[in-house]
Amino acid sequence: MAVGFGVIGTGLWGEYHALTYSTYPGAELAAVCDVDAKRAAQVSERFGARRSYSDYRELLADPMVKAVTVATPDFLHTEVGVAAALAGKHILMEKPLALTVEDCQTVIDAAERAGVRLMVDFHNRWSPPLNTLKQRLSAGELGEPLLVNARQNNTIFVPTEMLRWAGRSATIWFTGSHLIDVVCWLVNSPVRRVYSVSRSRVLAARGIPTPDFFETTLEFANGAVAFVENCWILPNTEPSVVDFKLRLVGTQGSATVDTTHNRTLELYTDRVAFPDVLGLPTVFGTPRGFAVESIKHFAECIIRDTEPMISGQEGLANTAIICAALRSAESGQPVDL
Repeated sequence: MAVGFGVIGTGLWGEYHALTYSTYPGAELAAVCDVDAKRAAQVSERFGARRSYSDYRELLADPMVKAVTVATPDFLHTEVGVAAALAGKHILMEKPLALTVEDCQTVIDAAERAGVRLMVDFHNRWSPPLNTLKQRLSAGELGEPLLVNARQNNTIFVPTEMLRWAGRSATIWFTGSHLIDVVCWLVNSPVRRVYSVSRSRVLAARGIPTPDFFETTLEFANGAVAFVENCWILPNTEPSVVDFKLRLVGTQGSATVDTTHNRTLELYTDRVAFPDVLGLPTVFGTPRGFAVESIKHFAECIIRDTEPMISGQEGLANTAIICAALRSAESGQPVDL
């Protein structure tokens, strides 16, 4: 019998979760939920869910749902995550786990008390070039990591059109959580000091109260240093909504990952575009990109009753770094962890 999965929050990313559960062997899309009842019904019909809800509590009370994706706005993660745990549902939490270390611990504790599995969706670990780099690092080919320069930026479309709640978030949460996770995963050492700088100009002028960018320095316990850039005011004429690049220097070699400008596919119309062929492509209606491989991993863990590769504690550590960066950007001083 197929295991029933539910999706709470049917925005752009929630749709990918719904599509993945509806096509994954051994899984069933049992229910979807969105505060917009009409949208929930549309997503339910599109992906063949048994039911749709406008109140997440009703979805959590559905006996057909054994596990849920929480793809709500970030500021609702704690409330919904704790409720899901209390309802006995396994949880795949979209990043970040929560917006404070205390709230992260609250969700973790609730999951542990309920005996449910909790995974944070840091899907870049499934990116083929990044995962290959991790394997090469683990094999010692590049020696010990010394220096990382990484950026994950967005065009201004994201905070002005895609995200209705951008003013209640920040690019360091939206893209920085992913990038910081990747950097920490590659360096494989605790962060000991954080220094960050941000500026608010372009978005503030448009009435969106959130910084335009963050430039963050991470110092690791093993001596490595990383410079992390997160900006979401790139012009919409960029060939891709996402601009990702990472360079790592080790004691015995270096590596560069550029998933945006690999030019595997180029389109030329009234503008130049580099369509995403790694993260979220679908092949004959089936999701194949690395961004859904993490969802498939969660589904497989629930079906087979095994532990996910990414824990709630890793989500907590990620939030701790971002909170330190926010404090640093506000105070102008480095923050020790």
